Amino acid sequence: MEREAIISFEGFGFQYTAQAEPTLYDINLNIHKGEKVLIAGPSGCGKSTLAHCINGLVPNSYPGTVTGTLTVGGKNALEQGLFGLSKTVGTVLQDTDGQFIGLTVAEDIAFALENDCIPTEEMHREVERIADLVDVKRVLKHAPHEISGGQKQRVSLGGVMVGQVDVLLFDEPLANLDPATGKQTIALIDEIQKRTGCAVIIIEHRVEDVLYRPVDRVVVMGDGRIQYDGDPDTLLCSGLLQEKGIREPLYVTALKYAGVSLKPEMRVSYLPELVLDEKQKEQVKAWFEAQPKSVDAGDKEVLLRVENLDFSYENGHHALKGINAIIHKGEMLSIVGTNGAGKTTFSKVICGFERAQKGILELNGVDLNTLSIKERADHIGYVMQNPNQMISKTKIFDEVALGLRNRGVAEEEIRSGVEETLKICGLYPFRNWPVSALSYGQKKRVTIASILVLKPEMILLDEPTAGQDLKHYTEIMDFLSELNRQGITVVLITHDMHLMLEYTPRAVVFNEGKVIADKSAAEVLNSPDIVEEAHLKETSLYHLSALCGIGDPEEFTRRFVARDREVRK
Repeated sequence: MEREAIISFEGFGFQYTAQAEPTLYDINLNIHKGEKVLIAGPSGCGKSTLAHCINGLVPNSYPGTVTGTLTVGGKNALEQGLFGLSKTVGTVLQDTDGQFIGLTVAEDIAFALENDCIPTEEMHREVERIADLVDVKRVLKHAPHEISGGQKQRVSLGGVMVGQVDVLLFDEPLANLDPATGKQTIALIDEIQKRTGCAVIIIEHRVEDVLYRPVDRVVVMGDGRIQYDGDPDTLLCSGLLQEKGIREPLYVTALKYAGVSLKPEMRVSYLPELVLDEKQKEQVKAWFEAQPKSVDAGDKEVLLRVENLDFSYENGHHALKGINAIIHKGEMLSIVGTNGAGKTTFSKVICGFERAQKGILELNGVDLNTLSIKERADHIGYVMQNPNQMISKTKIFDEVALGLRNRGVAEEEIRSGVEETLKICGLYPFRNWPVSALSYGQKKRVTIASILVLKPEMILLDEPTAGQDLKHYTEIMDFLSELNRQGITVVLITHDMHLMLEYTPRAVVFNEGKVIADKSAAEVLNSPDIVEEAHLKETSLYHLSALCGIGDPEEFTRRFVARDREVRK
């Protein structure tokens, strides 16, 4: 029997008022009650616009021209408006901080109930029920800024569930979360969907992370059109994801490299239920043994030495506790760990934005505590996660020239330095453009160029690839790798375990203000104790190697990464 469609697009198209071409073309899509659907696609493919059509932001907040029809809950979406659609569709935003309204968690969950003038006693009961459902009863009296990233996700979810909506829409729910919290979020979404029977729509380009729990369907978007709408097993057996610029799960890529012929009945989309026969397991083993052994990079000269570093904020929070670390010249290194582990505080202390109360901090044997922030910036560049927080000039050339002008460098020297740096960063053709005309990834390059022009020995980048699809992620990371080959030390603070594996041979792991591991990236992700303690996530290659009886998952991971880098080049 055909299930009832809660959302139905028929011949639907949309063009923003400010754009010359439509963003969506001829969308035909039904989403049914109780169904869980992943909508994936590269940046700019139209997936966020599709989500905004479902919750009413298009065209009510983002005006434009609609063609075709969209019905939500059996009614015309355009006629319902934002308020009407909010009764059927609950949206959890990518940036949960942008969704909070109340001064406490309880107030935030109660907001919609207050708007509906629900009696106080009934409101208290409903808030308790929802808090129990999303497991935030312990923090009901806390302010939203006092709780963790994962708890914020739960509160946002609770806030949209009080109206007992039929559809839960998640817009990139994993973008700002550490790996373990991301896993918990996907598990929570799965649990809520089973308990409430809501239709769940997840907009995300991190396919492997969403498939931590099974989904009913995957919709792949590209160039404003639906390129695939079907079951995840069939999709992963094809090459469509990579063709459309979306990273497929690592274990799927490894199976393809090993020459295993993938079929939907093998349950390819859900790793815990993946079925491999003995012949296929032997194929994976044989492929592993045929790959060259990984090579140790050897010792390098010390650039930065940190010993017994201690730092506490004025409010008494002890953020760094006896940190010991060494960063070598010409190295590319990851600093990883859960939100609040001390990674960003560590970078602030290195750059001089904060002063440690205790410990040794040396750069090339010089005590950094004797240098001002400006003097440190001559050697160490810091690139923030959000490029918009670093850019202050209208034109690209002026933005990159700013640091040199502040140093009183002669204008002729500035011009040659900026032009050379823009060429290295692939931005020279845009040198006279306004910054506002650039994409997010290009702005990221501008911020890197503005640091690079000062010729630092080391660049420290906070989440350089957050929110980037595979194409832009690869562009940024290949660019940073090229800088590293030119001798610049690159340190990345990241939640992205694949980035750590693929680009940084070594990882320093923070947890609760301490360094709990300093090992190769492959060793970190194949150590269950470290993974659990630091809220990381074991790579799916670890589980695949165990399934195939390969005794050295760490070496299996290293050889896969080397092979994958070779193939993608």
